[in-house]
Amino acid sequence: MNDRKIIHIDMDAFYASVEQRDNPELRGKPVIVGGTPQQRGVVAACSYEARKFGIHSAMASATALRLCQQAVLVTPDFSKYKKASGQIHEIFHEYTNMIEPLSLDEAYLDVTENNAGIKSATQIAKEIKEKIYEKTRLTASAGVSYCKFLAKIASGYKKPDGLTVVTPEKALRFIENLPIGSFHGVGKVTEKKMFSLGIKNGLELRIKSLDFLEEHFGKSGAWFYDLARGVDDSPVISIQDRKSMGREETYPEDILEMDKIKNYLEQLCFDVEKDLRSEGLKGRTITLKIKYLDFKQITRSITIEKAVQSGATIYGRILKLLDNTLAGKKKIRLLGVSVHNFGDAPDKKGQLDLPLK
Repeated sequence: MNDRKIIHIDMDAFYASVEQRDNPELRGKPVIVGGTPQQRGVVAACSYEARKFGIHSAMASATALRLCQQAVLVTPDFSKYKKASGQIHEIFHEYTNMIEPLSLDEAYLDVTENNAGIKSATQIAKEIKEKIYEKTRLTASAGVSYCKFLAKIASGYKKPDGLTVVTPEKALRFIENLPIGSFHGVGKVTEKKMFSLGIKNGLELRIKSLDFLEEHFGKSGAWFYDLARGVDDSPVISIQDRKSMGREETYPEDILEMDKIKNYLEQLCFDVEKDLRSEGLKGRTITLKIKYLDFKQITRSITIEKAVQSGATIYGRILKLLDNTLAGKKKIRLLGVSVHNFGDAPDKKGQLDLPLK
């Protein structure tokens, strides 16, 4: 699998960079994108100028403003971020349809076989970075390697506006120096456990036997064993090969009013319809996702006989699912709508899905 050519593109401080691009007064200043301390007050993103003060995403806005009193707090405008993301993905599609989006600002691309017929993945990454800047005036960092794990690590190696290539010949040396917390699947808890076992970097991980890692980390042990040796055969899963398609939003203020909840859900449903239509997909299973104020998360699903694509139809089903939740009684911080169980491709000449009464 070392003959694959994988690129990981990660936009630089995406939300904050969009705000700085659109408002010249913010350029060069520490910018925080997120809710105010009076709201939920969490940092969604921050500029590199703000990061120098130790500010990072998911930090309480009040804490961030204490660390940097001169920081400018900006309310998120997801419509702008989505528009920029769409422009970026148009560029990706010039080179490949094997694109696995991770978020609005991050994606894997498999360019082993590509639309441009370019043999060098490094050349493709350079062109993508240049075109992104030309089209959006935003910078991206890219990682190029033969697997997703190394491509992702490489993209963060020389941020911002970086390009790092990890060839099969350089992989083991590159991995040796990686801090253990940068490995896929190593969160704060696992990192602490790794430290307690004397594993602080890739080299110390590679020294451990498979039996040792499976004893301490169960099924994940084999995964860590392989990563330490540069082995990651996980494919880039394009939208066409997805098992589901959905949209979700975390809101600056917790929502309790049913009218607001329904309006937000309706918008999500029609966003999902747009995604489904763009990929020629219909699905039979519709899922509602809710995260409450206390971070408790629930899902409600329904599977119907005929695959659907219409936002109105999806919304009708979502309202039925909403009846079986605490919506309107308990504040909500996140809403999500997704469609799964894809069926036949839509017949563009046929009858449209009818909304539920």
